[in-house]
Amino acid sequence: MTEARAVVPATDLVSGPLPRAIMRVALPAVGSALLQLAFLLIDIFWVGRILGPSALAAISTAGFAVWMLLAVGEMIGVGLTAVAARRHGEGAHGLAAVVSGTTLAFALLAGVVVGVVGWRLVPLLFAVMNTPPEVTELGRRWLSTYLVGTPLVLGFYAAEATFRASGDTRTPLALLLVSVLVTLVLDPVLILGLGPAPAMGIGGAAVAAVGTRALVLAFGYGILNRRRLLRFAVRDWRAALTVLRIGAPTAATGIFFSLVYIGLTRITTRFGTTALAALGVGHKLEGLAYQVAVGFGLASAAIVGQNLGAGRPDRARTAGWLSARYACAAAALPALAFLVAPAALVGVFSRDPGVIAAGASYLRIIAVAEITMALEIVLEGSLGGAGFTVEPMLWSGSLTAARIPLAAWLAGVFGVAGIWWTISLTAAGRGIAMAALWHSGRWRRAHA
Repeated sequence: MTEARAVVPATDLVSGPLPRAIMRVALPAVGSALLQLAFLLIDIFWVGRILGPSALAAISTAGFAVWMLLAVGEMIGVGLTAVAARRHGEGAHGLAAVVSGTTLAFALLAGVVVGVVGWRLVPLLFAVMNTPPEVTELGRRWLSTYLVGTPLVLGFYAAEATFRASGDTRTPLALLLVSVLVTLVLDPVLILGLGPAPAMGIGGAAVAAVGTRALVLAFGYGILNRRRLLRFAVRDWRAALTVLRIGAPTAATGIFFSLVYIGLTRITTRFGTTALAALGVGHKLEGLAYQVAVGFGLASAAIVGQNLGAGRPDRARTAGWLSARYACAAAALPALAFLVAPAALVGVFSRDPGVIAAGASYLRIIAVAEITMALEIVLEGSLGGAGFTVEPMLWSGSLTAARIPLAAWLAGVFGVAGIWWTISLTAAGRGIAMAALWHSGRWRRAHA
């Protein structure tokens, strides 16, 4: 491999005031994360408003399975950010481009395999969740269509991580804005069959999602290629294996998290379709604070990676704590909204009184954990940027696993609110665990 080919240099994150560096990278990343949430909220808005509670419950329960797919994407994103950011921090921009190109190729191939396997497992998934027949049929139709776009989803994770590792979070923001605007128009057109388009019902929402993924990946690839942030002529499979090694614990955590939520869905099913719909809507609204934290976590991962590559671990440590403080302050705003106006928020997505009542209960209870959730997400991202991912996986996994027996017990005592309290308390525990790991400093000795 060689450094002969010129590349666009990475954004300098190893010098200058840290608050400015964090905000310069984090604000576009936060915008991108919120646009990711908007992408999901548009689906549940149109589906809930047009097709009703059963369709809303279907897309919500199917969404927990999509988390497994997104967990594979996170494996690619976290691992590539850590490795490529470290190379940029070392000044080896050509090597970073080789790693990114190899990883993008792997992501597209892996997407084909994951999509085929997922498509074959769709019937088993809904059988395990024991959802009502109408919810099952609608959910299968939406999920089977969405899985066709798996290579596009994983490819975009690799492209976004390539931008992010170089310190550029503005381009992914622009790409996601395009995807949200396109989805906003396509969803009702394909669901209702407006104009020349056929009426596809819930399947139309999935087609819109797949189509917009294809569009933004094509644009992203073109921009990366022009900036020479990707190299395909040379392959570095050893570096790609390092990407997978670093990202695998994050993927394992995400997949395990999805399996636990599938178990929680089975417990929630006994309280009816309205409770399932409320779980989905409440979880998506909870994403307001979550996605802001994701943005700061992504920025912190890039800053931590570059500073460790530049031999500045103390600056990396400060960046993690400072990013977490910003995210926690931001999380306080949706937490307050969940306490003050939960019914109004849920009512945006459903007119059903049962869904509104159960969803409002979810938001009031989960508000307690919004700030600790922000702490967890940012510091887990910081640890990932350092290439230190196994211990966070073990802590997060054990606390997440506790949700199943705890929810089963509390649901028998407090009804569906017991499930909401289980989610809230275990989320708080994960935040405390990530803070303890970052404070320990053991991540300084990780290799990427």
